[in-house]
Amino acid sequence: MNLAQRFRSLHFGAPLLFLPNIWDVAGARLLEELGYPAVATASAAVSRSLGYEDGEKIPFDQLCWLLERIASSVKIPVTADIESGFAPDPEGLQRNIRRVIDTGVVGINFEDTDVRTGQLIPLETQVTRISAVREAAGEKLYINARVDSFLRLKTDQREDALRRAAAYLEAGADGIYPIGVRDMGVIKTLVEGIPAPINIGGVLDLKALEALGVARVSTGPGFHQKTLEAMRALAGSWKA
Repeated sequence: MNLAQRFRSLHFGAPLLFLPNIWDVAGARLLEELGYPAVATASAAVSRSLGYEDGEKIPFDQLCWLLERIASSVKIPVTADIESGFAPDPEGLQRNIRRVIDTGVVGINFEDTDVRTGQLIPLETQVTRISAVREAAGEKLYINARVDSFLRLKTDQREDALRRAAAYLEAGADGIYPIGVRDMGVIKTLVEGIPAPINIGGVLDLKALEALGVARVSTGPGFHQKTLEAMRALAGSWKA
């Protein structure tokens, strides 16, 4: 079983896959040493660690350099948050996906917010983009399709998320990440209505999420923020 197959298998059956999102080699090695089965990056944490803001502000070359460093530093699978792919057109997107694969990464988060406008990408457009990613990746990448309905819409969030999830899965996505959902009742509805592994963001009640059938939980940039808070407290005490 190669790394891509191993990572895909982690989304099925117990235990729930929990991923504290890291941003550097030290964090990846730490998680491996602690026995985590996989490593995930967070785009905001990666960008800020290198002096950029989130929203594809980091040069793609620098992102790929860092992903290669992280993937080559551990023996467990690595999945990367690549935002919306750093390309507006399917051809450019496919070139970038091939570069991501060359880094050794075996999974991606792929979001449906247009980083230029901050608005949801139209459903048909995002379906085309996910199809292009799958065509370029083959079976080398687990595509965790982020659904931003709960972040970007004020009404009909659940209905839009279910509609987008179904379309994204048909286009080639492996799993669905309905970011911004924290209500257990809504999560239950999504798990029951989406025939694929569901990723929930944020550290909620992990046992309760597992009981609902959630396959994967990730911390997003929260792990980075807590690390900075701990550093601030320690540095502040030293300064005092």
